[in-house]
Amino acid sequence: MAANIHPTALVSPSAQLGDDCTIGAYTIIHDHVSLGSNSTVEAFCELGYPQKDMGASPLVIGDHAHIRSYSLFYQGSIFGDHLHTGHRVTVREKTSAGRYFSVGTLGDIQGHCQIGDYTRFHSNVHIGQKSSIGNFVWIFPYTVLTNDPHPPSYALVGVHVDDYAIIATMTTILPGVHIGSEALVGAMSLVNKDVPARTIVFGVPAKERGTVTQVMDAEGNAVYPWFPNNKDRYPAETEQLWEAYLIARQAQLNPDEGTL
Repeated sequence: MAANIHPTALVSPSAQLGDDCTIGAYTIIHDHVSLGSNSTVEAFCELGYPQKDMGASPLVIGDHAHIRSYSLFYQGSIFGDHLHTGHRVTVREKTSAGRYFSVGTLGDIQGHCQIGDYTRFHSNVHIGQKSSIGNFVWIFPYTVLTNDPHPPSYALVGVHVDDYAIIATMTTILPGVHIGSEALVGAMSLVNKDVPARTIVFGVPAKERGTVTQVMDAEGNAVYPWFPNNKDRYPAETEQLWEAYLIARQAQLNPDEGTL
């Protein structure tokens, strides 16, 4: 079926819209945009914002996207299926993100970065250029990933976050820091050095406080790894991905971390 385009929307005739797309009022879709089927772009959005140095590099958004009002996407980025945004999101050029990526209201992605599958940013998250973020990562509100070791400069060094890591609210990660897989960064932390896999850090500056496997809830149950307690938040196929991940990393566990 043809796209449902509001009469006030401006859609370039060269833009490619999949079947059953809905384009809201006063939204602008520029040249060099490919929007997948069954996608919704709400009112006052702008997709494919032109960049002189990007030529005809397209903005590609997969199927089943939902982009909420007042969001802005520059040309030259690629997103997998099931992209979801909050309101007033900004995404700069040369951003690559996988399937089921979610970015909350007032999210700011400064481009030139890589983001994996099933990763979720809450509201007011700032991602600096050259960041690299894995699969199933959670980044909570007001977190900032920086990239300039001696500002202002052009010597940008991105933050790297591995799979299944969690960065809690109001945290700042300094340039070049590597957050290991399944690590937990506590709220309001300043992280100025690498965080090993499955390690808890928090504080200003953040310091190691143990391993995530030591964290228990009020009833004495292990909280981490977090995925088995949250699998209902994800599509069914992700449980198989989790099992494959466990097999791949089980041999890397230290003896005092136990087994899962």
